[in-house]
Amino acid sequence: MDIAQSKRKFSWQSLGDVQLGRPHLGPLAPVRAYRLMQFTLWDVLTSELGPEKANDIVRKAGTLAGREFCLNLLDKSLPFIEFISQLQKNLKEQLIGLMRMEQVDLEAMQFTLTIAEDLDCSGLPCTDEIVCQYDEGFIGGILEEYTGKPFHVAEVDCWASGARVCRFSAKLITDPLESRDFQ
Repeated sequence: MDIAQSKRKFSWQSLGDVQLGRPHLGPLAPVRAYRLMQFTLWDVLTSELGPEKANDIVRKAGTLAGREFCLNLLDKSLPFIEFISQLQKNLKEQLIGLMRMEQVDLEAMQFTLTIAEDLDCSGLPCTDEIVCQYDEGFIGGILEEYTGKPFHVAEVDCWASGARVCRFSAKLITDPLESRDFQ
């Protein structure tokens, strides 16, 4: 690996000009192509580093993606309810999933939300596993970028565990030691 590669940092511009680069195929790709890249990368990470470290890396990548998604596609100046409406619309437009807020406690900054037709796992065979670590990070990154405060997001139901919707619990991290555990 050369020096330039070892110092790479993601930026939204790294996504490139898809219209210019794909004039005939366009900006969309099949879910299978996305999952092929995601799950093979995850498999290699797991083989090389073990499942705990691989899941941690995938979650951190999701957090980075969520922050960038928020910075580049969402209006952080909106009040919470309008921000969530905009997020729902963007997730649908980007074909990521259909988000619904089930519980909102703004005072405690705790939320329960679902993602139906989730890009990462809807339609996977049932393995009794929770597989949306990337989504945990993605949702946490969005909430952190919007509020300026860290969140712990945990998937509590997953298509792959037998549910037909992915359900996430999100809560503000108030204990600095807890924050260290989830970064």
